[in-house]
Amino acid sequence: MTARALETPRAAPRVAPFAGDAAEWDAFARAQAGFTHFHLHGWRRVMERAFGHECLYHAARGDDGALRGVLPLVRVKSALFGHFLVSMPFLNYGGPLGDAESVRALTAAAVAEAERSRAKLLELRSAVELPIDLPVSHRKITVRLDLAETSEAQFKRFDAKLRSQIRKPQKDGVTVRSGLDQVPQFYEVFAQHMRDLGTPVLSRRFFEEIAATFPDSARLAVAYLEGQPVATGLGFRFGDEFEITWASSLLSAKKSAPNMLVYWELLQACVAEGVRRFDFGRCTPNGGTHKFKQQWGGQDAPLYWYQRSESPDAKTPSPDDGAYSWGPRVWKKLPIAVANVVGPRIVKYIP
Repeated sequence: MTARALETPRAAPRVAPFAGDAAEWDAFARAQAGFTHFHLHGWRRVMERAFGHECLYHAARGDDGALRGVLPLVRVKSALFGHFLVSMPFLNYGGPLGDAESVRALTAAAVAEAERSRAKLLELRSAVELPIDLPVSHRKITVRLDLAETSEAQFKRFDAKLRSQIRKPQKDGVTVRSGLDQVPQFYEVFAQHMRDLGTPVLSRRFFEEIAATFPDSARLAVAYLEGQPVATGLGFRFGDEFEITWASSLLSAKKSAPNMLVYWELLQACVAEGVRRFDFGRCTPNGGTHKFKQQWGGQDAPLYWYQRSESPDAKTPSPDDGAYSWGPRVWKKLPIAVANVVGPRIVKYIP
């Protein structure tokens, strides 16, 4: 009889609400394929404190009690938009991590919770393909750029047009300040940008909680023109990767293209820190944002958003849907002060 035949089959993982500490969760998550910043346990604190959403963080453990899988899941529920279970809401990635058996067990537990609580949609947002049977949506993609070892080498990789676009704001006197102390200036630009797009803005408290929770891994840059903030970008480093999650610029400064300098400053910072891949964040295929991201020379990559829904066409609310298409037209006309008060109360329920 061979040694393999004598091996005892490993017992199925046991799934239960996570009862360990953040250090245990994070150490396990960081070691898994498909790990992103948004799997870190600290996001539970951010979601609870900024929005008051219920967080259903689950773990799969072996007979020895060791972690075999984790799944951060957040309940977003309102009378207006419906009931969603998302990993992770407002962010691009999440989903279960661990060995294949544990990923399937965690997914089954999430599906059971969605059925028990009659959630309109369960959505597991993964950076990689998962070994599960749920339908997958690729309605969003990202662009990822492999970085050079030095800023000089990175700049030389860009074509002449892009290099000129980066130099333009520098010639116009645009400067960039980096650091999480720039949250107020970031939010000033971000809120104006979102109102101009016709989209409700996330709360300032959300970004304050991010800064307080992730002081070592969040990166924030703000561009200034004539002493005023005009463009900004906020993202996260995890391992040797970085994702710019939110970026904004003011229409009034469009001629100077300050957003180009924000991206370049963040790219240079990543290169200096040894980051190997820059993720430009999610976008709609072939849209204007997609084309902006492509110009930096990266490669398109699909996002794997797995779904279980009450109906085949269920998804999170979007202005692309006929039912909400009127929203941006109305929102653009609101005074910024009104939009900043009302917006966070609405968008907290749109994951």
